[in-house]
Amino acid sequence: MPSAKSTRVSLRKRSRNLPLRTRAKTEIKRARTLINANDLDGAEKAVRSAFVALDKAAQKGALHSNNASRRKSRIMKALHKAKSAS
Repeated sequence: MPSAKSTRVSLRKRSRNLPLRTRAKTEIKRARTLINANDLDGAEKAVRSAFVALDKAAQKGALHSNNASRRKSRIMKALHKAKSAS
């Protein structure tokens, strides 16, 4: 059974990291839905806000920096693909 201190620490870390991760996932989802709806102007703004959310989460340690970079790369790739298709 984990010690009381490790439980307290993990709860504190979770409460600090969860909003950052949730915000990043929400922004990514919003950008993806706009890309799929072919609203490219709105998608560009959503991608920028997703980048900010991912960078903040990575900077504060809620996400690994490579994880944030991978997600940014994938969403940018999807945006460029949608732009070239239209």
